[in-house]
Amino acid sequence: MMPSLTAAEVVTHRSASSCWIVVDGKVYDVTSYMDAHPGGAAVLLQQGGRDATTEFRKVHSPDYLKYLPEDACLGTMSATERAALPISSANADTMGVLKLESPLTEEELAERVPHISSVIAPDEFQAAAETVMPRKAWTYVSSSAHNGSALRGNLASWGAVRFRPRIFQDVAHVDPRSTILGSQSSFPFYVSPMGQLGRAHPAGEIGVVRALARRGVHGVISTESTATMEDIAAAFAEEKAKMSKTEETQQQQQQQEAQLHFQLYIPLDRAIAVQRIRRARATGVFRSLWVTLDTPVLGKRSADRKLQAAEALATSPELAIHAERAGFGLLAHATNAQLNASLTWDDLKWIKAEWGGPVVLKGVQTAEDAARAAESGVVDGVLLSNHGGRQMPDASDALTTLLEIRTYCPEVLSKIEVFVDGGCRDGADVLKAVALGAKAVGIGRPFFYALAAYGEKGVERCLDIYADELVTGMRLAGIKTIDEAVPQRVNASRLLNEMWRPEKSRL
Repeated sequence: MMPSLTAAEVVTHRSASSCWIVVDGKVYDVTSYMDAHPGGAAVLLQQGGRDATTEFRKVHSPDYLKYLPEDACLGTMSATERAALPISSANADTMGVLKLESPLTEEELAERVPHISSVIAPDEFQAAAETVMPRKAWTYVSSSAHNGSALRGNLASWGAVRFRPRIFQDVAHVDPRSTILGSQSSFPFYVSPMGQLGRAHPAGEIGVVRALARRGVHGVISTESTATMEDIAAAFAEEKAKMSKTEETQQQQQQQEAQLHFQLYIPLDRAIAVQRIRRARATGVFRSLWVTLDTPVLGKRSADRKLQAAEALATSPELAIHAERAGFGLLAHATNAQLNASLTWDDLKWIKAEWGGPVVLKGVQTAEDAARAAESGVVDGVLLSNHGGRQMPDASDALTTLLEIRTYCPEVLSKIEVFVDGGCRDGADVLKAVALGAKAVGIGRPFFYALAAYGEKGVERCLDIYADELVTGMRLAGIKTIDEAVPQRVNASRLLNEMWRPEKSRL
């Protein structure tokens, strides 16, 4: 039986030489973990001698505790003793380097952000979110690799493709419905996997999946969620059950049933990956497995590194060495154990065998890899993605990679489903990707921002905006059904001019 510790014992351990924190009523000695902590040593030191449960849940799923050393758990604390501990919150220094992580009340949110009715474009959620998000959370979601070139390329790529509208098409009624991996979808777009949604809003992943259930939109849930996959699946199923019991409106009759998919990071320890796969499968909710392969190591996220260095210096002089290490990525959002730089094509066999259902490779960035995936016999789809511009600098945008596939291995488009993501900020732009051969478009940051600024209601608003722009775009382009979105409906000449070509790459 574990010993029961007192507040007087715990509160004295709040230095770099001895740091204890409390999470969910258990006391952990995290001193030896400070160097390895993905968020930096300063975060742990700020919570030293405190009940860190609230701050922990904003960033991590309870599953994350398994990464601590086996002997880290020292004992338990009663509710009475926990109440005697200092109140936990992220510190704010006088120079404004750090910002309080404490959540704003609904009244404070309403005072800071414009009324939700004034938000009419996906991009507008970003400005609203910046006014209410703590600086560290904002930096996490908005940052990109190196100088941001890949992120800028993503955003610019959509404007490089032009529509070719047709007339006399009778678009009084249009149908935006599609399918994703055999499941019906109300629209050919889905919400991309995003880690740490609890940093955006207390509703976190639970709020997002409830909104998806009400709008009939697919979503991919991140391994790095702040809620457990079981809780997310249960909330999603519960919301869908409510929808089925309510009186159907015309909109509900037309929309399809929402579905969830699970995104998997494969850690160094295969046993952990196998456990995650089996847990996701056991929920009975996740329809496919999306394996992230563009992150053998974490990319250089410059803004994150700068902020972690500043945070360490502002927290304590003891952390000067930690500040220096932050600049070289030695403090990051993922430890070496959470990622795996040794994966090969052979690993697909055991992944497919464990999952048993559709598998999508996330992070494909060349036509060659897409072709090999299609020929593997175990892959059902590929997601063309550069991780939102957060990994490889100057990586190709997804639309350009899609054009590579159309040009050099078009058979891929008929063998497996091809998805794209990165930088789509207009529902009408979804048609451009579909016309070029994509099955659906993943959208991420706008929903993170919408959740941060307006909670669950913001996610619904963002979904509605994308849907409205898509339907209006179909009418203006003369497209009655998604099947009519074909290459002849767009002009991608500008991207084709910049596309990689083997005949021009020989030195």
